[in-house]
Amino acid sequence: MITAFRAFSRSKWAAALLVLIAISFVIVGARMDVFSNLGPKHVIDAGSRSMNEAEFRAAFDRVRANIQEQAGRPVTNEDLVAENIPGRFLESQTQQLGFLNWAWEAGIRPGKELIVKQIRQIPAFFNQVTGQFDQQAYESALAQQNLTPAMLEQDLRDQYATEHFGAALQAGVRAPRIYGAVLAGQAFETRDGRWFQVTDSMIERPAAPTDAQLNAFIQENAARLRSPEFRMVSVVLFSPDAATRTAAISDDRIRERFEFKKDSLGRPETRTFVTLTAPNRETAQRIAAALRAGQSPADAGRANNVRPAEFAGSPRTAVGDPAVAAAVFGLQKDQVSDPIQAGVGFAVAKVTDIQAPQPATLDSAREQIVQELREEDAKGATYESVQKFEKARQDGKTLADAAREAGARIVDLPPVTQDGRLPNGQPLNAPEQVFSTAWGLTKGGESDVIDAGQGQYFAVRVNDIRPAALPKLDEVRAPLTQEWTRREVLRRVSAKAEELAGQVRGGQDIAAVARSAGAALVSRQRVGRDRATQEAVGQGALQGLFGQAKGQVFAQPSDTGYVVGRVDQVHAAEPSVAGPAAEAARSRIAQDLAQGLTESAFTAGAARSKAKNDPVLARQALGLPDQPATPAPAQ
Repeated sequence: MITAFRAFSRSKWAAALLVLIAISFVIVGARMDVFSNLGPKHVIDAGSRSMNEAEFRAAFDRVRANIQEQAGRPVTNEDLVAENIPGRFLESQTQQLGFLNWAWEAGIRPGKELIVKQIRQIPAFFNQVTGQFDQQAYESALAQQNLTPAMLEQDLRDQYATEHFGAALQAGVRAPRIYGAVLAGQAFETRDGRWFQVTDSMIERPAAPTDAQLNAFIQENAARLRSPEFRMVSVVLFSPDAATRTAAISDDRIRERFEFKKDSLGRPETRTFVTLTAPNRETAQRIAAALRAGQSPADAGRANNVRPAEFAGSPRTAVGDPAVAAAVFGLQKDQVSDPIQAGVGFAVAKVTDIQAPQPATLDSAREQIVQELREEDAKGATYESVQKFEKARQDGKTLADAAREAGARIVDLPPVTQDGRLPNGQPLNAPEQVFSTAWGLTKGGESDVIDAGQGQYFAVRVNDIRPAALPKLDEVRAPLTQEWTRREVLRRVSAKAEELAGQVRGGQDIAAVARSAGAALVSRQRVGRDRATQEAVGQGALQGLFGQAKGQVFAQPSDTGYVVGRVDQVHAAEPSVAGPAAEAARSRIAQDLAQGLTESAFTAGAARSKAKNDPVLARQALGLPDQPATPAPAQ
């Protein structure tokens, strides 16, 4: 077969075939990209900007953490999906990346100096001892947030571009005067009106509800009255034995561990030095020259607007920037380095003292080694307990017998919901893993042993499941009767108010209608919308007066039932009062207009960048169930 193929490749027919293939590529062009499915897939694509699954998941995890912090409880995927938070986040990220791609192409590009300056002003990146920027603290703080320096710098560039674009828009927006005039005219308009209260004393009280009425009321309010599913769970706990943590350790084991680790137990070489980090190479060269000329680090830094960072007896590992560490530990005493290209800016270092390394001794390292071995023994004992438990279960023993044989504890939890709440609504103090494991089992189901970290293990058994259910009528009869009666009274008061309002609309005098209902008529002139008036006349009367035109009648809910009234006169705002308020309102209107323009710019920028997303890939990245969907372009 191979020989035949080689012979064919040398023939004129092979040459003709290659010509045909080349012609087909010219005709078909980019439509025939056979390698298109081999590259990485992106959740979002927007020109030169994109977001893969890991980046999308990390960004969404930060959103989830903020939501959980505000809610004060764990938030499940079901909670997020119910509010369509993943979908809204995907669309917002698509528009944002599309706008940022357009902004970069349009020339909105913050300088590197701005980024460096911003980074060096963040307190979390400073050494708590020296008060200076610390590269190690910088990288460590970012790692805790699953970020890298490159990611932070890109975020800051994006932030600057967005803020500068928004500031430019806001600076150029001027709201028309008529906008402020309309708002001020409405705010300072006053009205004359008359009204009276319709209360439950004017209706026939409803009879006690029947069982059929109460059961119907339960069904109408099923979503509010249904109790969540509760589970009764037993947890088998395997934790380190306290006695093991204080057990004696033989000298042979201590000596063996010391010999194995003595190189890492000794004190490494340390140096006392000072660094000065400048924003550019030219400034760093001036600082180095000043230090070599005999100036103190403080004077050299002051002359170049740089504050020295002092390190006393620091090992190489204490220097966060690898380039700076290599330079410092390559200098002699009192030697000054050349400018060092650091992670942020250029550093100059001067070494003032060098302490030689000191090897560890058995006596100095004994306590540390003893604690380490005890910790290992405790974890080992716990793991042996886990193995005994699993073997006993494989031999057919019950959960309780296996736990007893393994020396584990069984804790019966009170009824708990999937989000870890007790029947009274209070959260149960237990790891989230317990709840997620329990809800992955059926009644009577038992989990495998789960590693909870720190040498602790647990297993879960679901003893019983109390399904989500509506309450039985006898369990809630009294409060349900009270709620049903309250609703029925309110319905009848509303009907009475509409009846009386209909009489006024039909031409009867409102005073006569109020007298027929046994209500006191209230008459007020020049009613405004200020807080004092609202407290005096009530929210219901105020909404009715300003919700209708002159001569119209209203029936509006109030604190005591319903209020029925009539708008007698409408007075325009006084120009001397409304004028200054109109000017003050223009600035607020301008801010709202600028916000709307910014949102429109984001949408337009995303459209220019042809930003699109893949909802299916986004859901897969978040561990959500797949849903039929097609990639949607940014709107």
